[in-house]
Amino acid sequence: MLGKIVSHTPLFADRTHAGEELARVIHHVLIQQAIDAKVKPVPIVYALPRGGIPVAVPIARLLGCPLTIVVAKKISHPENPELAIGAVTASGNVLWTQQKPTRPKYNSRWREIAFNKAINKAKSLEAQLLPTCPEVNAEGATLILVDDGIATGMTIAVAAIALRALSPAAIWLCTPVAPQSLLPWLHQWGDRLIILETPEPFRSVSNFYTEFPQVDTLEAIMYLQEQRKEETGNSSYG
Repeated sequence: MLGKIVSHTPLFADRTHAGEELARVIHHVLIQQAIDAKVKPVPIVYALPRGGIPVAVPIARLLGCPLTIVVAKKISHPENPELAIGAVTASGNVLWTQQKPTRPKYNSRWREIAFNKAINKAKSLEAQLLPTCPEVNAEGATLILVDDGIATGMTIAVAAIALRALSPAAIWLCTPVAPQSLLPWLHQWGDRLIILETPEPFRSVSNFYTEFPQVDTLEAIMYLQEQRKEETGNSSYG
């Protein structure tokens, strides 16, 4: 984790710029780890689609390692789609917030409906994107889990839970920007946090980018296809 600022001035031009900045830090940490441990880590980059993919591409490119995805979707409150009450992966890992519903009509049935809606979205997106990704073996590898920013942390946390089941050597949670106040909670999900900026107050991830358009599925597929063509299979950090 690098410095802390108090500003809403954009920190990054776009996701690619943020990914390039993040890639340099991750590259440096991997080199240092290889020196300290005298064992070269085997990195695999996992992007949270769709916005995490353009950030992850420069990272995989600099490290010379595979880029794949892990799909997680927030479980939205029935009356406020922007409010996350949990998150779920395409493989069925689920994480709920600790907030209690304030109205009695919000029983287990509405949670089930919200869960099913979210997991169906996750499965659909995974089915569209995963065929573009290379096959990887996460066992014993250092997994670099990347998103374009962390606001609540629910999706990256549940994605980390899914990756932990693959028996990696370590999981790194890596993102350009996240709230300072969230760091203690995030530490429980990853073996290392690499976050470029931790501004407070934190309104939304988009505030810290000059350009932050939605990444559609076709664009995400194009990023993954281009990276797979360029993949050399040889790490460049050692």
